[in-house]
Amino acid sequence: MRGRLDVEMNKVTVVSVLPAVADLSSLDLGVWIHGFVQRNRLDEDVHEKFDKLKKSLSNHLQWINKFSLKTIMSPDGDIIDCVLSHKQPAFDHPLLKGQKPLDPPEIPKGHNQNSNLSDNFQLWSLSGESCPENTIPIRRIKEEDMYRANSISRFGRKLNYSNLDIGNKHEHSIAYVTRDRYYGAKAKINVWAPHVENYNEFSLAQIWILAGTFGKDLNSIEAGWQVNQQLYGDHRPRLFIYWTADAYHRTGCYNLLCSGFVQTNKNIALGASIYPTSSYNGRQYDITLLIWKDTKTRNWWLSYGSENLIGYWPSSLFRHLKDSATVVEFGGEIINSMSQGTHTSTQMGSGHFAQEGFRKAAYFRNMQVVNDKNYLTPLSNPVFQTEFPNCYNIKGGKSNQWGNYFYYGGPGRNVKCP
Repeated sequence: MRGRLDVEMNKVTVVSVLPAVADLSSLDLGVWIHGFVQRNRLDEDVHEKFDKLKKSLSNHLQWINKFSLKTIMSPDGDIIDCVLSHKQPAFDHPLLKGQKPLDPPEIPKGHNQNSNLSDNFQLWSLSGESCPENTIPIRRIKEEDMYRANSISRFGRKLNYSNLDIGNKHEHSIAYVTRDRYYGAKAKINVWAPHVENYNEFSLAQIWILAGTFGKDLNSIEAGWQVNQQLYGDHRPRLFIYWTADAYHRTGCYNLLCSGFVQTNKNIALGASIYPTSSYNGRQYDITLLIWKDTKTRNWWLSYGSENLIGYWPSSLFRHLKDSATVVEFGGEIINSMSQGTHTSTQMGSGHFAQEGFRKAAYFRNMQVVNDKNYLTPLSNPVFQTEFPNCYNIKGGKSNQWGNYFYYGGPGRNVKCP
């Protein structure tokens, strides 16, 4: 601590800092101070203040981890709780209290393609265990998960940033369409396990459904896979969702870490690891994700594969996405924290550049959007964009079998990306 803040820690310093730590819910600092307190045997007053922080953490864990009817142990160390559908976090939201999950909607016309991963594409389900009817699987959050977060209040949330701003430490290789009204999107997303340099960074591949203004009042619905050590504690690719109604300021979260998304599927756990994954010059695996707006309820639904409905984002969560989206994006994203004073070595996609092609570079294929007639249609004039092509790049194309597609990614730091 002295090295970080150039302060000689003593009882006076600790007593002064702890109230602020508790108010800000600064977990990493609070845990360090607790260790200092124990090593130096400080008095009850200091312990009492730390207990306030611990109680805040405990209360948040109790709220996130709902009562379960059954618990399943996953080979990767995850604990999956089977929670009654009507008791899931979504229904803690003021706009959703007292509601129950809705019946499935009509799937967009033209949706008839499967992923090359089976329905049992998550490690926790490979044991043959499953959740009972009328429950949903939720990945349990542990105390150590909370300790990796910057704060209790920001746990499970992205930092506020503009998705397309250059120099904001978020770097992308994306294809996008705009200048129309969109009612959904679909893609087959190649799954890899990229190297991520440190726990403050992530690497992901996803679909964005967007409306509003970047940095101000953006509404965003997102789904894909990500490697995020800070959130999950490992380097496995995991299925994830995200949403925000105010440009990542105060609303929204990953998966089911806040109230909002309503899950209806008892076999797929958001935040659970995906298995198997692609290998360089070896077998390739992809997942098919479809997001679309139900024409009757106006809610935004998510499905995996051909007919695995995962759940929905209620339209009441949003302002600009109540009707339709104005931008749809597909692609990869990483965080470049420059922790070593140079560009991060965090990989995007497979960690190889787009020009290496199939079995070497990561891909998105069969990209489509949903129109106002609830039909899936090809992309019209997609734009391909990357901020730092010497670090990560993208190369698009079109074919009969793959439709609209692109290869993307890169290794991050290299001779041309110092």
